[in-house]
Amino acid sequence: MTDLRRIYDQYFQEVYCFALSLSRNKQIAEEITQETFKALKNINQFRGDCSIKVWLCQIAKNSYFTYLHKQERLQTEESLAKANDIDIEKKLIDKAESLSIHKLLHELDDPYKEVFMLRVFGELSFNHISQVFGKTESWARVTFHRARNKLQDFLKEEDN
Repeated sequence: MTDLRRIYDQYFQEVYCFALSLSRNKQIAEEITQETFKALKNINQFRGDCSIKVWLCQIAKNSYFTYLHKQERLQTEESLAKANDIDIEKKLIDKAESLSIHKLLHELDDPYKEVFMLRVFGELSFNHISQVFGKTESWARVTFHRARNKLQDFLKEEDN
């Protein structure tokens, strides 16, 4: 059995469960898992800074965020197509608020941005987040709360 096949067999279930915890959808989790294991063709880029399991979960997390961004773009395109049926002023206000919040989120430094997105959009537990980063659960909680406070401070500054 090749090394790549052994890695696949050993970590498939864990990566799939992680993707399922992110997406809460079996089909999406399957797609993310498939994308994750495509990365094995680039195994030579694995530096060994963490375990292969953590590396694969990081790839799965990035694949999930890519999936979310793609879905967001598709939904935006669909919404624009239906603009004739919707009060355009209300839509512009909602979109402006949403864009403002996303812009603020992207201004956060790492790891605050990633922890916040995993918790809010990925609905991951602090325990899972801590495992992704190789840190303690307490670190994940503190980092999330700091990120939330920074976002609230940004919003207050914008209102002034």
